[in-house]
Amino acid sequence: MLFVTDSRVKSQEVDTPTIHELQKGSEWRFEVAFGTSVEVKLLSGTAELFGTELALNQTYTFIGAKAAIYTWNGCRLEVSGTCQVEYTAEETPMISYSNTHFALENLRQSAVAENREGPRVLVVGPENAGKTSLVKILTAYATRMGRQPIVVNLDSREGMLSIPGSLTATAFSSIIDVEEGWGSSPTSGPSLVPIKLPLVYYYGLPSPEDNKKIYKPLATRLALSVSSRLMEDEAAKETGCLIDTPGAISQGKANYDVIQHVVSEFSVNVLLVLGSERLYSDMLRRFDGSKTSNDENITVIKLSKSGGCVDRDETFLKQARQAAIREYFFGEANRTLSPHTQQVDFGQLLIYKITEPNSLIASLMPGGEVEGDVPLFGKVEPSVLMQNCVLAILHADLGDSQEILRDASVMGFVYVADVDDKKRKLRILAPVSGRLPARPMVLGSWPEPALNLVG
Repeated sequence: MLFVTDSRVKSQEVDTPTIHELQKGSEWRFEVAFGTSVEVKLLSGTAELFGTELALNQTYTFIGAKAAIYTWNGCRLEVSGTCQVEYTAEETPMISYSNTHFALENLRQSAVAENREGPRVLVVGPENAGKTSLVKILTAYATRMGRQPIVVNLDSREGMLSIPGSLTATAFSSIIDVEEGWGSSPTSGPSLVPIKLPLVYYYGLPSPEDNKKIYKPLATRLALSVSSRLMEDEAAKETGCLIDTPGAISQGKANYDVIQHVVSEFSVNVLLVLGSERLYSDMLRRFDGSKTSNDENITVIKLSKSGGCVDRDETFLKQARQAAIREYFFGEANRTLSPHTQQVDFGQLLIYKITEPNSLIASLMPGGEVEGDVPLFGKVEPSVLMQNCVLAILHADLGDSQEILRDASVMGFVYVADVDDKKRKLRILAPVSGRLPARPMVLGSWPEPALNLVG
């Protein structure tokens, strides 16, 4: 292969679409940086991205993406733009992922025949093992068969239909958008694809181990909501739920108690272990042969990590978080929103900050717990330190206890554009117009302060 280094020739290559001929059972893997875009069009055959089929002759635009387009029977793709990385892979785990989907379908059919809940599936594995991609694939395959799975995101480092820092649960009854990933929520504006209605809780910290006294109760609240939905919604009951998790709980036995908690609270009966022989062995010893609260056997299954999974460096992850926050307020390039700014007096706001237990002290205590009562939240005065931060508005009253605040779902988010200490005023950016509700707000350390969204 001849590599050309002349910059003038490079610019011509960018303008000329490239045709990729994919053979049966192969996938085209690509990475696109933030600030650049790549357009992909399916010219012939069939192909899918994370389980969602691409429409023929429709142009899809990708920005800041690391993804793979798979074909079962072969296809031709037209690609315009420059990828950071691109190559075609002949070996993929898609057959095993597809077999997993059909195994779950068999469980769903048995659940319908016996009037039980469908499988509650937990996906665990180390960082960058492809857990979220697998959950997307299984969700897409389920919806393509007319199922309505409930998808739970327990990874606060990456939001699902919400900003990072959130834990969410969402019922999926329509296809997953190829370009947007999980799709759009009501705050994202009108969309050709039906919007999702996520239940959102704000954790505000990057890892479960940062404050298990908040993380575990939030997981319990989500589990109660999912259980209630499964009882009330026949379609969701038949399908069950898919639970995505952070890699931190799979890296070291010190955090296995979080996995145990999630398995117990969600009555998980299928545990998919991705990309780690040691974790699979540990999970097998801990759960194989055990039963759920519904007296169902817990099955532990090992799946291979895709060769397309790559380590995402902190620069890429930070750009992804910034993009998610910007999208929440301003929408995407093809669907812009009109957020509203307003001046608010310090005295009009009640802001709490999430308490972060001293990790050094905690590590020295038996079980990793700090002695004595550590408050979950502390009241804070508005200050310049809040500039460019996001505040979560809770479904709670101003006088509610700390436990109620912890368990309250999120009404929405606002962005602190400016803080004027002299005038004691904040300039707030909200996704919709109108006065801020008289509700408590919570400031976390995650995500970190965003770039200046308002000039």
